[in-house]
Amino acid sequence: MKVFKFGGASISSVERIQNVGNILQSYKEEKIFIIISAMGKTTNALEKVAEAFYQGKKEEALQLFHQVKESHLNIVKYLITLNWLQTENQLKDFFTEVEWLLHDKPVRDFDYYYDQIICCGELLSTVIVSNYLNEISFKNKWLDVRDIFRTDDNFRDATIDWNYTQQKINDAIIPLFEENNIIITQGFIGATNENESTTLGREGSDYSAAVFANMLDAESQTIWKDVEGVMNADPKQFADTQFIKALSYAEVIEMAFYGAQVIHPKTIKPLQNKNIPLHVRCFLKPQLTGTVISNKPVHGLPPIIVIKEKQVLMQLSAKDFSFVEEKPIGYLHELFDSVKIRPNLSQNTAISVFCCFDDWSEKIEKLALAASELFDVQIEKGLTLLTIRHYNEEIVNELTANKIELLSQKTKETIQVLMKEV
Repeated sequence: MKVFKFGGASISSVERIQNVGNILQSYKEEKIFIIISAMGKTTNALEKVAEAFYQGKKEEALQLFHQVKESHLNIVKYLITLNWLQTENQLKDFFTEVEWLLHDKPVRDFDYYYDQIICCGELLSTVIVSNYLNEISFKNKWLDVRDIFRTDDNFRDATIDWNYTQQKINDAIIPLFEENNIIITQGFIGATNENESTTLGREGSDYSAAVFANMLDAESQTIWKDVEGVMNADPKQFADTQFIKALSYAEVIEMAFYGAQVIHPKTIKPLQNKNIPLHVRCFLKPQLTGTVISNKPVHGLPPIIVIKEKQVLMQLSAKDFSFVEEKPIGYLHELFDSVKIRPNLSQNTAISVFCCFDDWSEKIEKLALAASELFDVQIEKGLTLLTIRHYNEEIVNELTANKIELLSQKTKETIQVLMKEV
């Protein structure tokens, strides 16, 4: 049995959904468990819905959600003929879930509402793809992953209850393969024991697929993307990227830790634990073999470049000039845990700590306010964090030219530079 994950770009149009059917033609006699992301830019659109709702702009939220509804109904109109009414009715059930919430007023934290709204994207896309595949004689079973993945209530970054989830997979999924070659469900989402929707962190669909691969003892996991495999940098940012044919689990974990977007940071461990190879392949050119990620060490890799925009530098200086390595630093780490935020880069001096974070405004404000009880806090926004694995001086100089360096750290393998425009 294989696990496939199709990302948002691979199902962003009628033609690309039809292409999924074409890819599956090569696997007609195999058991395939399929994870599907939200279509195209749907998650971004739903984020705007959540923000408008939380700001009390009900009519704007409803109008933005109406656009999401229409885009999905329009796909159905041009894609599905026989099952269109069934498909629309299923979609409308999920539309109603969100609209009930949007007619209410926010009384809980933003992250809770974010998850209740954003999870709709994956539910809509999987309903459409499942019905389309049934229509072209690819019999499949659709599942709501919220009935399978039990999580805690750490909204926007929920943790899976592995024991409960494994039992649900054993009881509810494995028997389905006796009558179905294809099972389709959602990535990125789960639910608490109170049936509240949760998400597993941005780009968490890869992780969802890895959890299923682990628990189903899959022979492999394949992520279908719009590139030929793993590249040494984001091709949207660099014109001369290099294709990497093979990588080790350890290397990919390092890449993901520093923010490389090709693989979600939590994806590798469930695969590594059972030595399940991960393939990254191109849905536009399925004849290509792509990149394989396994436990085999790989040598002679090119410089691997990760750029994270919208970074925040927080400088925390002890008010009483005490050494930060004493009690203040311990208090600071407790704050990170309570706010649920992790520095991308940190550096200490005798009386100050410098931390670089992704610019999650609400969490940054909460952290700064709490830290101000013990520290003088200064914040600088609009920064860029550059990370290069297997660096050389030439590439470092090229990528930091005409930039002001605010922080830098390096080891034998990796250099990180926090910088801003001159």
